[in-house]
Amino acid sequence: MALRKNTEERNEHLYHEIQKPLIPVDESVIVVNDRGVADGRKGHPWMVYLSTFVAVCGSYEFGACAGYSSPTQSAITSELGLSTAEFSLFGSILTFGAMIGAITSGPIADLIGRKGAMRVYSSFCVTGWLAIYFAKGSVALDVGRLAGGYGMGAFSFVVPVYIAEIAPVNLRGALTTLNQVMICTGVSVAFIIGIVLPWRILALTGLVPCAVLLVGLFFIPESPRWLAKRGNHKEFGSALQKLRGKDADISHEAAEIQNYIQELDKLPKANVFDLFQKRYLRSVTIGVGLMVFQQFGGINGICFYVSNIFETAGFSPSIGTIIYALLQVVITTAGATLIDKAGRKPLLLVSALGLVLGCLLAAGAFYLKANMQLEKVAAILAVVGILVYISAFSVGMGAVPWVVMSEIFPINVKGVAGGLATLVNWFGAWAISYTFNFLMEWSSCGTFIIYAAINAGAIIFVIKVVPETKGRTLEEIQTAINA
Repeated sequence: MALRKNTEERNEHLYHEIQKPLIPVDESVIVVNDRGVADGRKGHPWMVYLSTFVAVCGSYEFGACAGYSSPTQSAITSELGLSTAEFSLFGSILTFGAMIGAITSGPIADLIGRKGAMRVYSSFCVTGWLAIYFAKGSVALDVGRLAGGYGMGAFSFVVPVYIAEIAPVNLRGALTTLNQVMICTGVSVAFIIGIVLPWRILALTGLVPCAVLLVGLFFIPESPRWLAKRGNHKEFGSALQKLRGKDADISHEAAEIQNYIQELDKLPKANVFDLFQKRYLRSVTIGVGLMVFQQFGGINGICFYVSNIFETAGFSPSIGTIIYALLQVVITTAGATLIDKAGRKPLLLVSALGLVLGCLLAAGAFYLKANMQLEKVAAILAVVGILVYISAFSVGMGAVPWVVMSEIFPINVKGVAGGLATLVNWFGAWAISYTFNFLMEWSSCGTFIIYAAINAGAIIFVIKVVPETKGRTLEEIQTAINA
């Protein structure tokens, strides 16, 4: 009994040690400006801005890959004689490649660095776009799309990680949101210019962000935290100084980073089976559940084939796609400014309600069209439904699940749990993008009824399971969820 009691006490002590902040905050060194915002150490962060710009070219590439299939569907299927099944495979194999990229990106980025990883992923995207450009049949198209998907999935991990690791505290939130904004921008630009450019030329435009990224990587520093973790202390100091400015005092921040690395090495290594312990089960349920509802609510089917949806509804695909693209960027940017004011849970609920409404409007439009009733009204109703849908998704369900996931997992399982949630996300993206055309052929109205039901389930899930995390420290959130 005594041995068992001692063992339980040691385990409890270890658990509380894990929940403690890894970096003690020395408030005496934080400078607060007249707006109450922490300015940090002196020095101009121009290199942080440049490094972020270079990195988010990978995010733009992500969006360009995701948005490519929608405006090119009719042209590719007509020129190469592809069946519905062949084009569905072409559209959805992107997400299969992204699943592989998401799984392997962590080890690769840890092995060769964040910059080295971005070079590798850019090369995959370049190969993919060239294969699509020179394609004479479905095989080359699929190989190119798979390669681009791999780079896209890997960028989804390494870009936000790199930005978070180089940004000072007072800029981290704003700069990290640029990742999502640039993804939406890449999708939107592909939609718009895809209306006027031939599909092969549109593939070549995907090389532009890769070129900017590859050239820019020569001028920006490696992540100081990765260098510290690898024991490259001289390069670590040089990179941090370059990011903070030559006149900035980096001694305190450097000490914090070194302390973090030392403490991190002391924590127990976790594996995927540990996630099913009672202690972590609720956080895993929340993180994975949000990813399931985010994807199975239909977003990738609608995003990949939005042009064809408008055409099927009898509305101009060009006009509809342009409105869709612009609205997506504006609403995503607005949502990023609201997340710390309105809270995570209210945004998720408003978003899910809007998704249900958008799906029901689109379902009603296709019902009227199928029964040849009020066809002009049906076309307008379809456009309104799709625009309500993408607006609702952009304001909450698009970004908030990723934010919540980053907050709820304890540090010792964050890598494994985050990897699981990311894999589930990409699997859902693949499943929806592959089945969408088949569902639309079965019943356009029924397709959107199914998505409406899933999004209604998301409302219940958020109300019953998801906690509000606004205004709470990570330690408070994790202790409450994982106690």
